[in-house]
Parts: sequence; C-alpha cells; structure tokens
Amino acid sequence: MASVATAAAAATAAPRTSASGTSASAAARPSLRLGNGKRLGAGRAHRAPSLPSTRIVAPSARLFAIGGASGSIRFGSGSAGYASSTMTPTGGRSASSAAFGRARQTPSLSSFRQLSRNPAGRQVAAPRRTAASAAAADGASEDSTVGAGSQGSPVASFDFLVLGSGIAGLSYALKVAEYGRVAVITKADASEGCTTYAQGGICAVLDASDSVEAHVHDTMAAGAWLNDRNAVEVVCREGPRYVLELAKFGAEFTRGAGGALHLTREGGHSARRIVHAADATGAEIERALVSTAAAHPNITFFEHHLAVDLLIDEVQGVRYCVGADVLDQQEMRMTRFVAPVTMLATGGAGQVYPNTTNPGVTTGDGIAMAYRAKAAVANMEFVQFHPTSLFAPATPAVAAGTAPAALAGGRSFLITEAVRGEGGMLYNLGGERFMPRYDERLELAPRDVVARAIQAEMRGRGDSHVLLDISHKPSAEVLAHFPNVAAHCASLGVDITRDPIPVVPAQHYLCGGVQTGLLGETRVQGLYACGEVACSGLHGANRLASNSLLEGLVFANRAVGPSVAHAEHALRCAGGALRAAAASADFSGARAPRPLSPAAAAWVAAKRGQLQELMWGAAGIVRRQADMKAALREIAQLYVETRALAQSYGVNTDLVELRNLVTVGELIMSSALQRRESRGLHSCVEYPEAVPQQAVPTVISTPAKKRLKLDMSKATISSVASAAKLFSGGSAAAAPSSPKRGAAGRDLLTTTRSFAEEE
Repeated sequence: MASVATAAAAATAAPRTSASGTSASAAARPSLRLGNGKRLGAGRAHRAPSLPSTRIVAPSARLFAIGGASGSIRFGSGSAGYASSTMTPTGGRSASSAAFGRARQTPSLSSFRQLSRNPAGRQVAAPRRTAASAAAADGASEDSTVGAGSQGSPVASFDFLVLGSGIAGLSYALKVAEYGRVAVITKADASEGCTTYAQGGICAVLDASDSVEAHVHDTMAAGAWLNDRNAVEVVCREGPRYVLELAKFGAEFTRGAGGALHLTREGGHSARRIVHAADATGAEIERALVSTAAAHPNITFFEHHLAVDLLIDEVQGVRYCVGADVLDQQEMRMTRFVAPVTMLATGGAGQVYPNTTNPGVTTGDGIAMAYRAKAAVANMEFVQFHPTSLFAPATPAVAAGTAPAALAGGRSFLITEAVRGEGGMLYNLGGERFMPRYDERLELAPRDVVARAIQAEMRGRGDSHVLLDISHKPSAEVLAHFPNVAAHCASLGVDITRDPIPVVPAQHYLCGGVQTGLLGETRVQGLYACGEVACSGLHGANRLASNSLLEGLVFANRAVGPSVAHAEHALRCAGGALRAAAASADFSGARAPRPLSPAAAAWVAAKRGQLQELMWGAAGIVRRQADMKAALREIAQLYVETRALAQSYGVNTDLVELRNLVTVGELIMSSALQRRESRGLHSCVEYPEAVPQQAVPTVISTPAKKRLKLDMSKATISSVASAAKLFSGGSAAAAPSSPKRGAAGRDLLTTTRSFAEEE
C-alpha cells in the first residue's frame, strides 16, 4: 500500500534553514495570524500550531483574554481561553515590554558579553553561551538587560525563560523567540540531556495503512486506560506535522527507497510508525535544534547554569512565576533571571535510582522546584523501567577489567526498543525464550510487561541478567539499523550479529510530573511545563515507546500562543511583581554560592546513595506496602536534613541536587502508597489487580510537612547531628536572612522562603 511517508518526502526534503533560520520556501508556508495582524513564525522555517478547542485543568480565573475590541485571537474554547494582541514577532516588542525595560533603568544585555560593573559597583561575569548566541548579543537592544538588585546581586531580564535544552525546551524557545528575547538555562552543555540519548525514534502516523485512531488506542492500552484521552488525541493528531517540521530544521532521518521516511515498529505499537535516525534519533534531533537555536539572534544559551528555585509572587491573591534564581556552576556565581514567562523543560529524575539510562543531569530539578512553588504534581508512582539496558558486567571487556561497568554519570547504556521491534528475542540463561509464558505479544508487549517478566526470570532462576538476541537477522541489516548499539557493544567485546546481548531492566522514564493542561499551563500563572518534567495526561500508567519525544514536541508548540498572551498580560498587570523580583535579589549569607568541603561532599554522596537504594528496594519494578512505608520514614528524615542544610549552608550543585532528589523520591513513594491497586508501571504485591474505581490520577499539591506530619520548626543545621560538624562554621552557615521587600513594600514570595514556611 502506498505510504503517506512517501508523499511527505518532498516536504521534508525542503531546503534547510540558514544560519538565520530562514529558507527559500518559508514565505509559502501558512502561519497562525494573531489578532494584531502579525503572524506567528512568519518568514521563518517553522510555523505555529492551530489550536483546537481544549480542556483547561487550572481554575478559569487564571486565564486572560488580552486584546481590545478590534479583535484578538483566543486560545482555547468558550470563556476559558488565552488571547494575544500586541506582542510582535521577529525582533519586535510590545509597548508594555518596552516600558518595563525602561522602568528598570538597567544597561543593555550586550554588556553580558564583557565583565561589566553594575550600579552597586560589583562585577558581573558573562554567562557561558554558544559563540553564535554571544555574537547575537552584541547587537541586542533593551529587550534583555542586566543589572543589580538592591543588594548589588546580578539580575538579568528576558521575555521568556526556558529551563532545559532538550527537544521540548528548544522547540518552544525557537517559536517564542519570534516574539521576544529568550534565555535558555541548561545544566551542562546544551546538548547534554535525555533527548540526546533517546535511541529508538519518534512516533508519527505517516503510513496509509496506519491511523490516528490506532495510535490513540495503542497509547491508551499501554497506559492502562489511565490516560487523559483529550491529551492522547491531541498528541496523536498534531504530532505528524511537527515531526515533519523537524526535518525542515535539519534533522536527517533514515529514509528508504525513493526517499520516503523509514518507519520501524516498537513494543506496544500495532503498526510501523516510528520515524528514526538509525539508532541515534535523539542525538540527531538535538543536533538540529541546538544548531538552529544557537543561530537565532533572540536566543541566548547559559550553559553549565543550574536553576536553584523559581521566583513566586502574588498579585491580587494569584500566584505568579516571575523567573528563577540560577547558579553559574563554573564561576560559582548566582544571578536572578526575571521573566514574565518561565517554561520548565528540565526532563525527568532518573538519578533517584541507582541504575538508570538517564544522564547525570536528570535529578528532578524542575519537578521539585514546581512543587515548592505550589504547582500540583501527578502520577509520580508511575516510573518506567526500560526492559533492556546493557548489563555491562557480563561483557568480556568489563569482566576482564579493561572497561568500566557504567558510563559517565552512572548512566546505563540503553539497548533500544527497536531491537525487539525488528525481531530481537529474549532468552534466560538456561536458553529458554521466556516471553511466550508471559504475554501473547511476546517481545513486543509494552515495557512494563516485559520488564516484570525479565525480573521474574532473574529472581526465579537467581540470574543476574537475561539475553537479547538478534543474531538470527542478516548482519548487514542489523548493522545498518543499529550502528550505535553495535559499536558500543563491540567496544565491550560483544558482536551483536553473532552474540546475544546481556540486558537488565533500568529506570528509564518518569510518566508523572508537574500537572499541566493541554496548553502546557500549570496552576501557577506564568509557569509552563512540557516534556518529561510534565504530566500532561498522555502516558497514563505507562508510556508507549517513542511517545516521549513526541509529547515534548507537541506541547512545546501548543504552549507558544498562551505564553505570548500571558507575557503581555503580566507586563501590564504584574509589572510590580517583576520589578520587585529584580529589586529584591540578594545572594548574601545562606543564599550565596558555597562549595562543599571534601568531607561534606562525601556526606552528600552517601545520602544520595542511601536514597537511591531506598528507591530501588521499595519503589522498583514490583512493590510491597511494608517496604514502601519503611522507606518513606527514612526518606522523611532525609527530607528534614536536606531542608535544614539547604536553608542554612549556601548554594552548590551537589546540595541542590540532593534536595531535589529527596523531594522527588518522597513524591514517588507517597504517590505509590496512595494507589491501592496494580496498574501499568505500579505493581503492588498486596493489591495485584487493577480496580476500576482507582483509574484516576494521583495528585499531590499539599506540602510534605502537612502530609508527613513533619516537625521542622526547629530543623536547623545544628539540629542535624550527622552533618553539623561537616557543614557548620563560618558566617555562611548562619540562618538565612529575612526576605527583602520589593519596590512596592511587599514581601517577595520566592520559593526559597515558602519552602521554609510551608514544607
């Protein structure tokens, strides 16, 4: 049957974007026209989504219709929607934004390029950026500025603040950059994150024999019918256009005869719908997006910068996010980034487990920050363990001591789902192909089913791993489809065209996260989330293979219009909160950067290891109520200790990450204890069956202090006996100074303050 992918080949083979992001055919592409007559993405190599009617989960009071009687486009349906009127694309800016910039009376962002002296006479170092972004900043206008708060602390202002640089963050940044200046805060190099390590591919219904309805069904079935069907339909319907758009950004996907996109199949899918770039799809997508974003004049990267906490203020009883406090990890310098819109795209929390396919940067930062900011989190109990990560100790090179057992950051090497999709079979060490005993779909069953089957085989036989064999397929075909897997295994002495691959399950993905609506909105005004950090409702109780990249891509695009509308609203109606955030920046005392001593660093590492072992033992593939309750008691103590240290010691990466990991670990454990059934990724021995009445999301919005009945009123660094000697001493260990008052005489409600009061 003829493939839609063939018909799409011509579209995806369009000229690549130039360094400025334009292409020869850009003018011919349609774009969404805003109420002011401007077009989102006009003249660029990408276009904005047309937003269908949507369901908004947050209270309707937090939605704004912006624009006058002359007409404005409303994002959403009925009276609950977003609208936009005056923010102009491609370097333009609304009058309200210009007024906000003048009100701060701070120098141009171009001064970020060089060491500059702020009004308090204190030197501010330039942020680490790509060369293209640094060059673009030379010509920056007052759209983005750098200055200082009342205490001389550095402050940077942008129109949009993006935390994270994977597929979600960069897709969003490229679109909102048409309307204002964008800061991309990224914890390591811009390309380091889960997107880069996504091997298999990205879903798109592109074959004539496939259908959106089939993709919806497969997604719902994999998610054990806990999915939000509206979210599923949105992603499956809108996904193909954005996948094809990635090719226009320069992503080079694997193609078959005649130039059509090659579509493969993975577990849980009823058809071939996985677009891929051999077995390194994420790396190719990331390369294309980073390259395009680095060349955009309105996007500035801040690499090796860690977001410590969100800035939250209240305007007429409504909570607004107005930016974030950020640590430059290389220079050990804090900067307050002030922006009317903040997008969380920080990825998951794989490092909360001892064995994960996630890189070292995935420490749950976005989820923990949002939770401290009173955003709701949902479905945290649904942690996906990929069935087939490489069990390196069983390879010849590791056994001989000539290669390490783990990759940098403790990451396990992933053996892509597509190996099973292309015919790979699972065997136990007795040589038996065991999946026929567990599921009629065999190796193509959803990941939760396969992971539990592997664990059952390992425990039942006392084996350390199982074997994945694709050596029965033609060698040329295997090497063509899986060059990355073949090369890595070969480096450890395993020839996948002849030898079976030793594999074990490893933590891979978090289906829960910050609860969002269909436009990426959270319960906090101006705070959006997309990608793995978010719980959009797409995945339900288990993620279907290759739906993760697709989710980040679709919701990043859907959040653009509402973000632009909110930015205009905030600049008009919450300007005082933005000015207060800038004026109150104070990074003295316990809020100042402070490295850990070797002894203190060892203590933090030990506590992190303790948390990881608790999580694997009690919240792994199969769970028991007694184990989870006992683990939660220990995690609660860790929670008290890390809270005290975070409030008293100072700011450094290791301590911030430990605090966030403990927060996420507590949320996972508490959510798992709430669910009295087994569904999807949550398998509980005491409640082995799915219960129809339990088919609802698990939502947590109450502070841990109340939920766990913690007495933290006297929790200080001196009360943590195990750490007192390691962390005490010096003025930086004193209690935090009082929150500063903003320009209007109001207390700025940063999450640093609310964490101490409410958690």
